[in-house]
Amino acid sequence: MSAIDSLPPLREVIATHQLSARKSLGQNFLLDLNLTAKIARQAGDLTGCDVLEIGPGPGGLTRGLLAEGARRVLAVEKDSRCLPALQEIADAYPGRFEVINGDALEIDPLEYLTPPIRIAANLPYNVGTELLVRWLTPKEWPPFWESLTLMFQREVAERIVAQPGSKAYGRLAILAQWRAEARIVLSLPPGAFTPPPKVSSAVVHLDALPEPRFPADAAILSRVVAAAFNQRRKMLRASLKGISPDIEAHLTAAGIPPTERAEQVSLEAFCALARELAKA
Repeated sequence: MSAIDSLPPLREVIATHQLSARKSLGQNFLLDLNLTAKIARQAGDLTGCDVLEIGPGPGGLTRGLLAEGARRVLAVEKDSRCLPALQEIADAYPGRFEVINGDALEIDPLEYLTPPIRIAANLPYNVGTELLVRWLTPKEWPPFWESLTLMFQREVAERIVAQPGSKAYGRLAILAQWRAEARIVLSLPPGAFTPPPKVSSAVVHLDALPEPRFPADAAILSRVVAAAFNQRRKMLRASLKGISPDIEAHLTAAGIPPTERAEQVSLEAFCALARELAKA
């Protein structure tokens, strides 16, 4: 018996269903149900919330989310090998858990979930960053989700919460902190996973702000910061020359010296530049 429900321990589940983490799918399984329950608690009060989970694998975090009182959990799992194990969870929590066998990049959660919605996931490493950027850059704000509680490689987590002037500061920091309050809430060593990855991991919690910290068009801001940090060693007048032929004038109008480098520019200044470019 496990500590959080009447289902078998995860090692037993994996053995029964002959599951092994696949590197091609970015899988690393968390088998300690006390730990997955702790991660679920970082998502806050789940009572009355629907939860979207990406890449549940054998269902450790899923079980934590349900045990913590989530009204309903929708899990999107690309690996069909995991479906029988996840069905056992669905049987144990009738009406509260649904699994979709598919690609998270191609599924509209609002077809299945009812607000308020929170997202919690041990994201597959190969799609984690792309999913985060999508969730942070919808055209309309506030988004469909209230909060994100996501596990990443420690390096990625540090990039999300980084401040100007640091080596980790870049596109993810700008996009995350523009529209959300982001913080690292938990760190996990490689040994917590099966198989152990080569790097440490961390859980980041992001609460959606009612409105962005500064006005800007999401598409323009995304394009600007992607170009700026793609060539972060260059001066902005060089790294952004493909954005506009008059980029120096736009930089000056936004209060940014054209000779500045991207890692020294604040979120507020990048938003001002996006507004200037929108006028062009």
